[in-house]
Parts: sequence; structure tokens; C-alpha cells
Amino acid sequence: MDVRAGNAVAGVDGAKGEWVVARYDGRRVEWSVAADVDEVLRATEDCSAVGVDMPLSMPEKGYRVSESGARAFLGPARSSIFHTPVRAVLDTDSYENACAISRSLTGKAISKQTWYLMAGVRAWNAATFDVERVVEVHPECAFRMMAPDTVFVSKKSARGAGQRLAALGTWLDLRELAAGLAQLPVGPVVDDAVDAAAAAWSAWRFSRGEHRVFGTVDATDRIVA
Repeated sequence: MDVRAGNAVAGVDGAKGEWVVARYDGRRVEWSVAADVDEVLRATEDCSAVGVDMPLSMPEKGYRVSESGARAFLGPARSSIFHTPVRAVLDTDSYENACAISRSLTGKAISKQTWYLMAGVRAWNAATFDVERVVEVHPECAFRMMAPDTVFVSKKSARGAGQRLAALGTWLDLRELAAGLAQLPVGPVVDDAVDAAAAAWSAWRFSRGEHRVFGTVDATDRIVA
């Protein structure tokens, strides 16, 4: 991979049918919102690395090694990672059909949460991009690497939100972070923007070869942190 040290990176997180993009240049984060994956790719085409909180690879059967590794790393918070369904589920048009196919290939149905993510999974699966520049990340893994001594609680709680902001504060100016959030459109919730920033942190590490890998070294089955 061409590291292109000094260039900006970006983190991307889903936001109710849109995508929050957090662009980091080594000093500050700037947020924007993209309507679809093509717009995300256009907005980040000059970035040296882009971290996406969405499955970028799918198993033909069973479960991904990357997710098993990330879930083991998260321990009690492992439920924040939903198992990516088998590729055959992409062509299904109902939750019931998706569950039937999943059961036939894995022995288990997919969760409702996973089904609700399928529009985003399909969009990224259909997109064309450099797999050594656009990489899959998981924000909860990033937060635990930023602040390894923190016992994180649910991000939906005030304490959990504060913990994650404090973790971002280890490498960002929180006043600038708050000012940037204030410029976002009304749609995205705090979780979306904070997770996008965490995804940018993982992309920054990846662009410099300082990252941790769950799964394979190449993009076959990889989550970067």
C-alpha cells in the first residue's frame, strides 16, 4: 500500500440511510454527510486510507475469522459485532428468506439487527474501490485500543458517551470536536459521528502501518483497528 504519509484519512459510519464521513488530517476532524456510497467514495478519493464501519467481505458459508477475533478482543462487549451473513443472503428480499438461507449454510438464522444492515452491506458490496485503501473497521475495537484501561459501558448511556469522547480526546482537541459536530446536519445522531471519528483513527493507523488486524492480512477477511 502507498502510505502517502501526511495525507488525510477518513472514517465512515452509517446514519439512517446516509453516511457520516469524518476526515482527519493529523490535526483535526471535519465531518460531512454523504447520501450514498458513491458519494462517500468521491468525497474520500484523495484520502490515503478510509475506514468503513460496515462488512466489506462476506463468507460463502460459516462465519468470518475476523469477526471471531474482534469479538474475542471485545470480551463482554462482543455483542456489538453482528455476524456478517453468508453471501447468498444478498439476493434475498425478505427476512424470512434470509434466515432460511442462513440456516442452510450456517445452521443459524440471522438477527433482525443484521437484516436491517443489509442495505448498507449491499451498497458496499456493489461498489468498486481499492481494497488496500478502503478497509473495514469496528469503532468499539478502536475505542478499546485508544483507552485500554477504560471499562466501557453502553454507548447509549451518558457515561458510555463520555467515555468514548474522552478516548477521542487522547488524540483530538475536544473543543474542536464539539465545534465540528455542531456543523453537522440534523439527521445523524451522536453515535454515528463519534463512531466515524473512531473509524478515522483506525484508518490513520492503517495508513502508517501501526494497525492491528483481526482475520487475514489481506482484504479477504479483515477488520482493522
